[in-house]
Amino acid sequence: MTTHEQIPVTEGLFAETPAGPRLLGSRCATCSTPYFPRSAACHNPVCDESRMEDADFGPRGRLWSCAIQNYPPPLPARYEEPYTPYAVGVVDLDEGLRVVARMSVDDPDSLQLDAEVELTIEPIYQDDEGRDVTTWKFKPLESGGS
Repeated sequence: MTTHEQIPVTEGLFAETPAGPRLLGSRCATCSTPYFPRSAACHNPVCDESRMEDADFGPRGRLWSCAIQNYPPPLPARYEEPYTPYAVGVVDLDEGLRVVARMSVDDPDSLQLDAEVELTIEPIYQDDEGRDVTTWKFKPLESGGS
């Protein structure tokens, strides 16, 4: 089996931690509003004082909505050839944050709304230097999964 060097599609959005993959965001220490990606200020209109702290989010959530990307996205998005349709989901994380991500499933039509999903970091394409470019995705947990 050949392994490739892996690089993130964008630095500072996600990380593999000792506890597993996490999204890197922030949370206001005053009102507890979560943000992904990180925010320099709290945008909650009823918050009295913006006091931002780094926060990690994930790995579990529930699929709130999804759509299937049936055609290749425009540049600068990249993908492996030949293009294969994939699902994009909106996931409600247990920490009270709603995020958009690609879904890690072989059959996009198999997704069920309100299904429990888990964060994963996976390659989305190889760059011109042969490195795997990774991003965050969510995959459905098996029913009754732990």
